[in-house]
Amino acid sequence: MSLLRRAEKCFVNQQVHKALNAFVCPRDEGALVQEHTWNLRDADKRRDGGTAKSAIDGYLIAVKDNICTSEEPTTCASAILKGFHSPYPATVVEKLKQAGALIAGKSNLDEFGMGSDSTNSIYGAVENVYTQDGDSLSAGGSSGGSAVAVATGQCDAALGTDTGGSVRLPAAYTGITGFKPSYGMVSRWGVVAYANSLDTVGILAKNSSMARSVFDTIEGFDSRDPTSIPVSTRLRIAQRLLERKAKLGWGDRPSLRIGVPLEYNTAELQPEVRRAWLDTLQGLRDQGHTIHMLSLAATKMALAAYYVIAPAEASSNLAKYDGVRYGNKASDMVRADSVLFASTRGSGLGDEVKRRILLGSYSLSAAAIDNYFKKAQKARRLVQMDFNKAFALSHPLLKRQDESGNEPKVDVIVTPTALSLPPKLNTLKNRAPTSSYSADSLTVPASLAGIPALSIPVPISRKDGGHQNAPTSVGIQIIAQYGDEEMVFSLAQSIESLRDIQ
Repeated sequence: MSLLRRAEKCFVNQQVHKALNAFVCPRDEGALVQEHTWNLRDADKRRDGGTAKSAIDGYLIAVKDNICTSEEPTTCASAILKGFHSPYPATVVEKLKQAGALIAGKSNLDEFGMGSDSTNSIYGAVENVYTQDGDSLSAGGSSGGSAVAVATGQCDAALGTDTGGSVRLPAAYTGITGFKPSYGMVSRWGVVAYANSLDTVGILAKNSSMARSVFDTIEGFDSRDPTSIPVSTRLRIAQRLLERKAKLGWGDRPSLRIGVPLEYNTAELQPEVRRAWLDTLQGLRDQGHTIHMLSLAATKMALAAYYVIAPAEASSNLAKYDGVRYGNKASDMVRADSVLFASTRGSGLGDEVKRRILLGSYSLSAAAIDNYFKKAQKARRLVQMDFNKAFALSHPLLKRQDESGNEPKVDVIVTPTALSLPPKLNTLKNRAPTSSYSADSLTVPASLAGIPALSIPVPISRKDGGHQNAPTSVGIQIIAQYGDEEMVFSLAQSIESLRDIQ
């Protein structure tokens, strides 16, 4: 199929699935199609002539609306940034365009990336393509718009941001692949910050091959991003991984040691999810891999630590939106009974954003910082140490590896991505605002450790056949040591081969 014909199908799907609310800030559709048509014809000629710019030359990529683009507004789905046009594009967007990719549009999200269901948006909630008993289901958050756009064929792939699972959870809910690289491997320049020490640009795609092609395009050092891993360090990481793998005899060993953490097998895990997890592990064992039970004890503290650290960093990052330097100011901004920016922040920010700002401001206060923020950072360190003890590969950025403990050393860890199938949107309205936080409990540990993780869809085994248009898969998460993206993609392909056999 030509790239032009492929894109035309995406444009048709954008109209067919418009009610799902995956895209925001649309440009003039006629002008957009005309502009892309010329570019697609050129891309087809390059591909036919063997001179394609990259593996994604001519592909349509959606961009989450907290990643700056120069053509479309960047609003973060917030009233305080409505109509804002960035004077420059993010580094990841620049790299996509240099590779010949075309921007399909800006995708919907939870305001400033704060949410697990993509319902906290001034543009309205994103709806999953799947339903249950005729009711719309959650698309996951905060990158729900990007996930739905990919799942419904409105684009070839999409960029999202993953702070505590915001790419992997929507991927699990919509039946696609979601990948979070190691922290610092992809530039955050031009990405509106939520929590600086956790934010990572992630990728949503139909399969791991497409996700890998996009990752190969956008990864790399960026001098404008202070958290970007320098070239020399990247080379050292690659060299250490090769040396360690050679020492372990990976070239001669036909199988992988797959870790299964006991703490992820919680009572809240739905039967369909647990069954898919066990089926996947059995399939990998049939391929010749070995399964090893292990303990990641600090996992139980991870969610609490995350919801102290992330709001604390968010309260600092969002302090600049005062209507004077940044953000739209309220019409009644100056009042005798309030400070200058009170009305602006009160009317421009949503309830969930305000809730996290208040939580973060409190945990950073002099009265609470010792009991909350500092203890959360200690818990984060324990989570990182747990992973380092579990993996056979030592952390390439650490001079010394903690070899204590008798836990088995594994090459990769396989867990569920989410505790359950996507919930109904109408049930979310009646839940306590903080009840959705538990949806991130299985994805947060990898974010705190800064290590690569990928969610891949695995078919659900249903004896009753399921309901019409109900979810047909659950997400299975693959976690590897820092910098070992190759391991994640390699095992993802093995799991995809199991799915193809079924």
